[in-house]
Amino acid sequence: MKYRHRARLLAGTLIALVAATTTACGSGDSKDSGTTGAATTAAPGSASNLADVCPSTVVWQTGWVPQAEHGPIYQMLAADTKIDARKKRVTGSLVDGDVDTGIDLEVRAGGPAIGFSSVSAQMYLDKDILIGGINTDEAIENSKNQPTVGVAAPDQLSPLMVFWDPGKHPDWQTIADVGKTDSKVLYFEGTTYMSYLTGSGVLKKSQVDGGFDGSPSTFVASGGEYAQQGYATQDPYLYEHDVPQFKKPIKYQLVNDIGYKIYPDQVSVRAADVTAKAGCLKKLVPVIQRAAVAYHRDSAKANELILDLGVYNIGAPQSEGLIEFGSKQSKSIGMLANAPDGTVGSFDMPRVQKLIDIDVPIFAAAKKETKPGLKAEDIVTKQFIDPSISIG
Repeated sequence: MKYRHRARLLAGTLIALVAATTTACGSGDSKDSGTTGAATTAAPGSASNLADVCPSTVVWQTGWVPQAEHGPIYQMLAADTKIDARKKRVTGSLVDGDVDTGIDLEVRAGGPAIGFSSVSAQMYLDKDILIGGINTDEAIENSKNQPTVGVAAPDQLSPLMVFWDPGKHPDWQTIADVGKTDSKVLYFEGTTYMSYLTGSGVLKKSQVDGGFDGSPSTFVASGGEYAQQGYATQDPYLYEHDVPQFKKPIKYQLVNDIGYKIYPDQVSVRAADVTAKAGCLKKLVPVIQRAAVAYHRDSAKANELILDLGVYNIGAPQSEGLIEFGSKQSKSIGMLANAPDGTVGSFDMPRVQKLIDIDVPIFAAAKKETKPGLKAEDIVTKQFIDPSISIG
């Protein structure tokens, strides 16, 4: 499942962060938040006006609690946001830059906020949700019974990584180097990427330990002997600054770099809505693309809102330093970036097909049925992407 392993990871990290700097918190059900001036209303029929083709409120279900990886989403909220701390969601006018699109955007937290349910399951349970953030391998896994289609991918690679203590293992430069030893690699049982790493021989089945519970305690207690899964947009900062028993740099390699190339949080709809909501998606997807460009250029507005959403009081604490690190790291590792065709949000169809070819046998071995004859076009589409929009 998409974020179940991540949820446990960050929940466990939260317990261990004795000295962490937490975000603002409160017990009230809602609050106002906002830092920008009033938006200009889009003219009827303009590219920014969504009122004539989209629902009055576009509901977006994220896979985890608010964090820097979701920056482009929060970039689309105007200054009139209303935060519902009890329901873990924020609503406000959906803006295209400084232009009010005529509709609202409601962004819902995932992970612990939805009982660690997958986004796919949530979208099929609640038809009010139009958009969900779904990893490519989740779309493959659920292609038969809960089919979704990605319509944009602002993030071009996953921050999923395997990391280690470079002081303990100065000779480890890659995950393959870890695999040449018998050192234990901590991970969450059932995660698809690990089946790829062991099946391809990068790691040995005998060295991987699926008993990882999310806490940094086992890694720290090993004296840095073990390697561990993590996220490049979070853990380098957390282990250097917020894990009191460690507090030093870690080294890592992205799983993406050794061939398991998912699109994380690809902007997705239920398969039927590609046709049913085509008019809306044709105008909404370019707005999302422009939001990704804007967040890449200046993340301050969205990051301030993400910090305010600490009132949800779930998941690992998102301090100002961690959010800033995450937004910078998403750019430096090539996560928030243009696709190979030079367009922000676009898909590489052969890459998607290669992942399908990797994952379908893995899911079959686990007795999980996928759509027969699954093709890239079944789970992603570029039909709504505006090829003129790119990160400069």
